[in-house]
Amino acid sequence: MIRGLRWLKATGLVLACGLGVWLAATNWSAGAIHAQSSPEPIPHFELDPSWPKPLPNNWGFGEAWGIAVDARDHPWVLHSTNHKDPAIAQLLAKDGKKLAPPVIEFDPEGNLVQAWGGPGPGYEWIEGVPWAEHGMFIDHKSNVWVTGDGHVALKFTRQGKFLLQIGQLWKTGGSNDRKLLGKPTTMAVDPTTNEVFIADGYTNQRVVVFDNDTGEYKRHWGAYGKPPDDGPKEKLSPTGPAPTRWDPVHCVRIANDGLVYVCDRWHNRFHVFRRDGTFVQEVFVDREKPAPYEFDMKALKYVPGKGGNGNGSVSMVAFSPDKEQQFLYVGSSTSYRRIYIFRRRDLKLLGSFETVNGHHEMAVDSKGNLYTTDGRSRKPLRYRFTGLRAASASR
Repeated sequence: MIRGLRWLKATGLVLACGLGVWLAATNWSAGAIHAQSSPEPIPHFELDPSWPKPLPNNWGFGEAWGIAVDARDHPWVLHSTNHKDPAIAQLLAKDGKKLAPPVIEFDPEGNLVQAWGGPGPGYEWIEGVPWAEHGMFIDHKSNVWVTGDGHVALKFTRQGKFLLQIGQLWKTGGSNDRKLLGKPTTMAVDPTTNEVFIADGYTNQRVVVFDNDTGEYKRHWGAYGKPPDDGPKEKLSPTGPAPTRWDPVHCVRIANDGLVYVCDRWHNRFHVFRRDGTFVQEVFVDREKPAPYEFDMKALKYVPGKGGNGNGSVSMVAFSPDKEQQFLYVGSSTSYRRIYIFRRRDLKLLGSFETVNGHHEMAVDSKGNLYTTDGRSRKPLRYRFTGLRAASASR
C-alpha cells in the first residue's frame, strides 16, 4: 500500500473545521459567489479518499512533487523516478511495486489515462539526488512543462512528444544568465503573451521569462522586482526586517488579470508583480508562528516541529476557477500542513484549514476541487470543493 494512506481511513473526512452553517451549495458561477452577504463566505473542502485509483501495471509512485490540471479537468502528476533515494526503492520492493513513468495523466475519477517521460532523443531529462523531477504546468495549448534538478525545463505535447528545452543539464551561470537555469522549481505560461515564467529556483534567486514557443529570453527579476545579486541566504526574523532575497523561489503563477504571484517558501511570504516585473505587494503568512511539523526522513512520517519556520508556510499558490479568481489559495510546505484562503482583490486572509500533508504543488479544476502533492508522502491528494461557508467557520 502506498505510504500516506494511513491518513485516509476516515472516509469523507471534513477538513474545513469549525461550526458555521451552510450559506450556499454553490457552483463556481460569478453570480453565485458574489451573491453572498456578510459574513463573507469562503470555499470549504473535504478530503476525497477515493482519488486517485490504484495504478495499474504493478506501478507505484516515487516522491510525487508536481501536479497540474488541464483544460479537460484531467489531473497530471509528476513524480521523481530519476533519483537514488534507497528508502523509495525499499518501499516499492516491500509493496512488490515498480516505479511508474514520471509523467502520469488521470481522468477526473482518478483512473490512469497515460504515463510517459524519462530520457529520450533530442533533450536532456531531469536528474538529481535526492530528487529530480520537481514541478509541472499545463499551458493553454495543452502542452506539458516539467522541470527540476539538473537545471533544465522541458516542454512536451500531451502525448509526450518533445518540443523545447530551456537550460542545459548540470550547467548554471547565476541569476543574471540569459540561457542557463539554476535548479528551477516550477513554471507558468501566460496565454495572453505566450510567455513561460520560470521560478528559478533553489540555486538561482529569480523569476526568468522566455518565449513559450522558441525559448527566446525576455527578462528576469529578483525579490521586490530588483536585479538578483545571488547574495547569501538570509534567515527570516519573526519581527525584524524582511529578507532582501528569495530562498528558494518556489513557485510562480499568473492570474487572469496578469498579476504574477511568486512564493518565497523559507521566508513565509509571497510577492505580487505585474507581468513586466514591477513589484506590487508583499504578504507574509504565519510569519511569527513556529512550524508545527517536520517530516522525519528516517521514520517516514510527520513529527512535531523543533521551532523556527521549517520549510515555510508558502510553498505554492492557486486560484479559484471563477473568471475573477476571487480566492487565492496558499499551500504550505510539510512544516505547516495548511491551506490559507485569501480574498485576492485586497489579499485579506479570510481563513485557513489544516490538511493531512504539505502542499509542494497545487492545482484547481473547473469545479473548484484542489489537487496537491507533498513529495515525501508519495500519494497525490484531492480536496473536494463542498461549497461556501461563513468565513468564521474555517480558521
